[in-house]
Parts: sequence; structure tokens; C-alpha cells
Amino acid sequence: MHIKISIAEQKLHLYRDDNVWVKSFVISTAEKGIGQDKGSFCTPSGKHIVRAKIGQGAPLYAQFAARRLTGKIWHPSMSENNPKEDWILTRILWLSGLEIGFNRLGNQDTMQRFIYIHGTNDLARLGQPVSHGCIRMDNQDIIDLFDQINAGDHVLINEI
Repeated sequence: MHIKISIAEQKLHLYRDDNVWVKSFVISTAEKGIGQDKGSFCTPSGKHIVRAKIGQGAPLYAQFAARRLTGKIWHPSMSENNPKEDWILTRILWLSGLEIGFNRLGNQDTMQRFIYIHGTNDLARLGQPVSHGCIRMDNQDIIDLFDQINAGDHVLINEI
């Protein structure tokens, strides 16, 4: 399997390795647009792989901090009390760039920037570029995607 992410469409497209389309999901990428630099809060473009899958078997809306389960389950009241919090929920697909000098190593390293595909609390704004750099998904959708993807599978992030 492999993934193609369209920033313009705000969609993630899942394909089999023979390039046959499987499914598409509505996502949210960075509010600040496309960019590679550390600290930019942009979504990095280019060729990546899924470096790690985190959260297998975790409950729906399980909350993560620093890639570890916190033991808490997100509830809407948590967002009411912390409206600016970007919760990382349910599952994490941690990305690593493949293009040295562009999205791997140095000041442009996707993995060192902790760029994930993950579940979100901000469901109302899916389809809009509002993240802090990661690719946000509906929590049921990230479980679906997580179950079909393996570590090492390719992810292409494009403007179009």
C-alpha cells in the first residue's frame, strides 16, 4: 500500500502497490502551508515513509503525548477547557522523509519534526488547512488507515 496526500484537496488517497485506488479520506494539513524547516509549523512535502505505527489496539479517542498513551480518553469538554490544544488521538503514523537535504537530515528533517498522520479532536475543521504541521484525520478513519498500512510504506505529500 502507499499514500498520496493532496494539500490542495485536503485529502489522503490510499492506493495498492499496483497503483489501484482503494479509498480517500478528508484530512487537515498545516494552516501555515507547505514547508520543510524545523519550527515552521508547515506540512512537509515530498517522498516519505511510515517510520512507525503507534497505538495499535488503543481505544477510540485515546490521547497521546510524546508518542505515548497518557491513559486519558479525549472528551469534548477537554477541548472546551483547552480550545487551542492540538490533541493527538487514537493512532499515530510517524513519517520520515526520504529526500536528503529536502525532508531528511539537517534543518528539514520530517521525522525530527515529529510529523504524524493522527486522529484529531478538531473534526469540524477537517478539510481545511488548520494543523500545526501534521496531517489530521477523523478518528475512525485513522483506525481504518492504520490497519491497512505497514511501517515502511510510502507516503507522497504534494501541493496538488
